Amino acid sequence: MAESSARLLRLLSLLQTQRTWSGGELADRLEVDVRTVRRDVDRLRTLGYPVHATAGTAGYRLGAGARLPPLLLDDDEAIAVAVGLRAAATGGVTGTEESSVRALAKLEAVLPARLRHRVGTLNAVTVSLPGGGPSVAPDVLVAVAAACRATEQLRFDYAGHDGTATIRRTEPHRLVHTGRRWYLVAWDLDRDDWRTFRVDRLHPRVPTGPRFTPRALPDDLPSFVAGGITTRAYRHRARFTLQVPVEVAADRIAPTVGVLEAVDERSCTLHAGSNSLDELLLYVGLFGFPFEVHEPPELVAHVQELVTRLAAAVDGR
Repeated sequence: MAESSARLLRLLSLLQTQRTWSGGELADRLEVDVRTVRRDVDRLRTLGYPVHATAGTAGYRLGAGARLPPLLLDDDEAIAVAVGLRAAATGGVTGTEESSVRALAKLEAVLPARLRHRVGTLNAVTVSLPGGGPSVAPDVLVAVAAACRATEQLRFDYAGHDGTATIRRTEPHRLVHTGRRWYLVAWDLDRDDWRTFRVDRLHPRVPTGPRFTPRALPDDLPSFVAGGITTRAYRHRARFTLQVPVEVAADRIAPTVGVLEAVDERSCTLHAGSNSLDELLLYVGLFGFPFEVHEPPELVAHVQELVTRLAAAVDGR
């Protein structure tokens, strides 16, 4: 019995690789005959695993069923799931905190001692700070993800950065998570261009629209999203040269607040945006890096005016 149970687990592990196996291949891997493989497949089906037989090749593949059967995880996968659930328990998606804690408790209850110790050590020395940003309703996230996967047009009510409410018609392509917020990268049908939308500000309209042919995404998707978050959404879009290597600047400037480009070994360009000129200057100035202001023109003029005012403030000392 122990031998057949161990073989059943090995069979399930092979099927979970999401490839199609012929009966002969499985028999070779398990060191049994094809008839034994068929019996073991029938046992997995009885336990609730949807093992599908493919036509023509007499192969087997694990599919999706009506309920979630037990899963087999290797050591690294189990630790990754435990860490992910621990992070999810701190928030980010509305209503998932309690579910994540319950799932984590179930997982930790069956972890081998060696893995429980590794996960426990990580948890013991890790402190999670609340993100502070608005969370996303799970049904909204699922609806957007489903439209992306099905390549179906998505209409939604959207609250812009300034609070203006609009109805957007899009071809959704990718969801991007920055660690604090979720963003949708989509082709805006009314503006005929790529746009980045904060998912916590949108409310999908159902049903979804007709299917579309996916477009080629922007060449550098992370930079495109970072630009939408940090620059394009604001009234003032600024460009600075920082007199430090890009690696030094990147250690202080997160991609969610500014986009960096290397100029040479000793300098880099920073693109950032704000609705306030003073906020832009304060933001860059507080890093302590030597810098130059290039655009917009009103920011250059504002710097010159500010220099004059500050110089006058210390005249006579």
